Amino acid sequence: MREIPDPRLFALSESRDFAQSVARSAGLALTPLEERRFEGGEFKLRPLESVRDRSVFVVESLAGEEKMPTAERLVRLLFLLSGLKDAGALHRVALVPYLAYARKERRTQLRDPVNTRYVAQLLETAGLDRLIALDVHNPAALDNSFRIPVDHLSAMPMMADHFGGCLAALPLTVVSPDVGGVKRAQIFRELLQARLGREVEMAFIEKRRAMDVVSSGVLVGDVSDRQVIVVDDLCASGGTLVRAAAICRRAGAAAVHAAVTHAPLLTGLDAVLAAPHLTSVVVTDSVGPGPGAPRSSGDAARLTVLPVGPLFGQALRRMLDGKPLAPLLERWPIPAAD
Repeated sequence: MREIPDPRLFALSESRDFAQSVARSAGLALTPLEERRFEGGEFKLRPLESVRDRSVFVVESLAGEEKMPTAERLVRLLFLLSGLKDAGALHRVALVPYLAYARKERRTQLRDPVNTRYVAQLLETAGLDRLIALDVHNPAALDNSFRIPVDHLSAMPMMADHFGGCLAALPLTVVSPDVGGVKRAQIFRELLQARLGREVEMAFIEKRRAMDVVSSGVLVGDVSDRQVIVVDDLCASGGTLVRAAAICRRAGAAAVHAAVTHAPLLTGLDAVLAAPHLTSVVVTDSVGPGPGAPRSSGDAARLTVLPVGPLFGQALRRMLDGKPLAPLLERWPIPAAD
């Protein structure tokens, strides 16, 4: 890999706070961007510095909110990428901490859409050359949807550090709330075992979903008298985590902790924090500052928010320096000598 000289880093206004954290960690400054809004919701995006023959990086989380839904965030990212391409940018890279539409990555019913592939086609058509995303729902499906390079970052190393510190001396079981997340839970278990230098048990819960109705709930594995860590990539409504915690408690778990990368809806996070079966909840700020502001002292005592801006900043710095991103998937923080 070769070094990238004199890059430009852009952030849309809705992701600016997160992008500032990325910029600080990468040792860069955000490049000024003109953003104008017109009647009817139309907008204009224009770089205020030359990007001709330069590599440009764009930070945008696609987690929607009431003021700016997911679809509008996606369109704004597409327009900015296209505008940068037209302005002569040599390479265009998107840093997307939360990639929307990633849950519908395959057909499970007749005439089902494959939204992940559609998003990939839109981004590639807009001129995207490389994508850096965090804990996507199905990395293999995402790789198969994109024809450009995709780098998958993960919050699992920093979560392993968190739980390895606060639960180091206790018997542990890592639990996947469904069969589809077993691989994710296995990776987290291996990271946790490396931190602790000892064996960590693993279990999973059988779950079936049809027309948004969840059935079954067979727990496979031992959680009795153990500290349970339920690992998932996403907390939307919170139902899966609450259900998994209740099942583990009924099976004799001493305590149940949730480790989730993305919490795009405050309603889902509220539901998890209100669940009596959950002892603690760990999320990241991948969707912005919302989940980082608990609404009561009770919430604050049970919720931990891990910042991932520095993770993206290190990924960007390593890319600019011509270094591989692989060490970021193994340990957080990465060794200084690397």
